[in-house]
Amino acid sequence: MIKIFPVPTCRTMNRTVCNPVATNLSASLLPAIRKSGLEIHAGILAGCLLIAPAFAAEQENIQQKPHVEESGQKVQEKKAKPPAKPTYYVQYRSSGLTLQSDPPRYVKQANQTWLKDQGWQDVDWLDLGVEIRARYEYINNDFRKKTETIDEPFQLRSRLYAAIKNKFDPLRATFEFQDSRRYNSQYPDTNLEVNKTEFIQGYGELYFKDALGKDDLGTNRPLSLRYGRHAFELTDKRLIARNEFRNTTNNFQGIRALLGSKNSDWQADFFAFNPIVRFMDQTDKANDAQWFYGAKFDLRKWSKIVTFQPYYYLLQQNGSKMKYASSGAFATAADKKDREIHTAGLRAYGIVADTGLDWDLNYLKQWGEDGGLNQDSYGYNMEAGYTFGNHAWKPRFMANMGYASGDANLTDQTSQRFEGLFGFARPWSHSNYIKMENIRAVKLRGEFSPTANLKIDFGYSWYDLASATDRWAASGYRDTSGKSGKEIGQEFDILARFPVTKYLSMVAGYSYFMAGDFAEAQSQKQQPGRDNDTHYVWIDAMVVAF
Repeated sequence: MIKIFPVPTCRTMNRTVCNPVATNLSASLLPAIRKSGLEIHAGILAGCLLIAPAFAAEQENIQQKPHVEESGQKVQEKKAKPPAKPTYYVQYRSSGLTLQSDPPRYVKQANQTWLKDQGWQDVDWLDLGVEIRARYEYINNDFRKKTETIDEPFQLRSRLYAAIKNKFDPLRATFEFQDSRRYNSQYPDTNLEVNKTEFIQGYGELYFKDALGKDDLGTNRPLSLRYGRHAFELTDKRLIARNEFRNTTNNFQGIRALLGSKNSDWQADFFAFNPIVRFMDQTDKANDAQWFYGAKFDLRKWSKIVTFQPYYYLLQQNGSKMKYASSGAFATAADKKDREIHTAGLRAYGIVADTGLDWDLNYLKQWGEDGGLNQDSYGYNMEAGYTFGNHAWKPRFMANMGYASGDANLTDQTSQRFEGLFGFARPWSHSNYIKMENIRAVKLRGEFSPTANLKIDFGYSWYDLASATDRWAASGYRDTSGKSGKEIGQEFDILARFPVTKYLSMVAGYSYFMAGDFAEAQSQKQQPGRDNDTHYVWIDAMVVAF
C-alpha cells in the first residue's frame, strides 16, 4: 500500500502563491523522481546544488530592491536593532546537544521572508517552512552488518511545515510533513532510512500568552495545551529526540502541556503519548500497546550559575496488545512482553562567569519491570569545556565521559541494561555505532570557526562495554562468557559545516573507527579475515525555501 496524502503545493486560502522559480523547480524535479538507477543517484545531490543558487539569487534580488525614496538616515534606523531583552535562559555549550527549536530552524514567519515583497507583509500569523536534504554516504565495513561490504547509499528527506498562530488565539494549529527515501544501498531498507509521505506533526493547540503571569524580568509565562501528533526534543536529547541526523523522525501521538517559555524563570513540560510505529510504505500508526508519560522542568532562577532540569519518564507496555515492533515488523514472541520502566534524572549545567569554563552533568536512574525481570539500571554523562573567547576563531575544547549500565548476570532475575527510550546515538558516536546501552565512553573534542561561516569540530573517542557479558547494541554482538573483553574500539571524527548561500548549506564529515578486542573477536567469528576498521564519509546538501 502506497501512502498518499493530498498536499496543496501552489494555492493557499484561494490565493496563488507560486513563485516562477518554485514552479520550474517542481517541473524539473518531478520527472527526476520517476527515474531509476544511477540517474536518480546522481540527480539528487546535483539538483540541489544547481537549483539552489538560482533560487537564492532570485530571492535575494527581491529582498535587496533599493528603496530610493528613503534617506540614508532612515536606512540606518531600519537596520538598528533594539538591545535584547534580558531573560533567564542560558544556552549550554555542550557538544552536539543543541535541541531542535520549536518551530524547527528551517521555519520562518511569512512576513519575515521574501514573501513580504509578494503581498504578504501583514501575514504575521503564519509560519512556513520547506526543507530538502540530500545525503551521500560512503561506508566501508559497517560493523552493524554481518559481512564486510562497501555501501554508497543516497538519502533524500523532504519536509513541509505550516502553522497558524495569533490570528485565532487561543486556537492554533501546526502541521509538519516529511518524506524520507533511500537509494543505491546494498542492504534492504528499514524504517530508520525510509518513511514515505507521512505527517510527523499535526496537532491543535490552545495557547494562552500570559496565563501564568510574568517572571521578575517581565517575560510572559504562557500555557499551551496540544493534542495530536508531536515530534520534539528534551533535555540533552539522549532519551527524547527527533533524531535530526537520521533520515526518519521519532514522533508520538497524544497530549502535551507546556507551562512557561524557554526564556522565563521556570518551564514545565507534561505529556501522555502513544509512540508512533513508522512504516516504510504504509501509513504510520500509534502503538496502542505502549504508553509514554513524562514530566520535565527547567529551573532557571540561578541560571547565571546553574540551570537545573529534573525529569521523570514512564514507559508502559502491554505485551498482549503488541502488534508491531519498533522496526515496523510484526511483533515476535520476544516483543510481546509486559514492561514498566521508570526513569528519573537530574541534569545541571552552567557557564562559569567570564572564565571561559562550562560544564554539564546528567544522572539517570531506572527501575521497574521488564518482561518478568526487575529493572535496575543507571547512567550518567559529564562534560567540561573551555572556550578561548578572545581568539577570533572562538575555539572550544572539551572532555566528556558517558556511561549506561549493561546486564551483568543472565540468571539473577534482574536486568541492569539501560533502556535508551527514544533518544539518538549522535552525541555518542559519529559512526552511529554507540547507543545509550551497556556503554562506557570517553571523548575529547575540539571545535572552532576559522571564518564567520565555516564551523569545524573534531574528536577522539574510546568505547568499552559497561558489562562484558551483555551485548554491543548497534551490532548485536554478545559474548555471555565475557571472554572477548570489553573494548569495542576507538574513533576519530571530523565535521565541517558551511553555508553556500542563504538557501543552501553543506555538511561534510568523516569518521574512522578502529575495532577493539571485543569487536574484533566477535566479527572474526562471523566472518574470518574481516577488516578491523570502518571508514565512513557523508556529505549533506540542505536547501530551504525561506
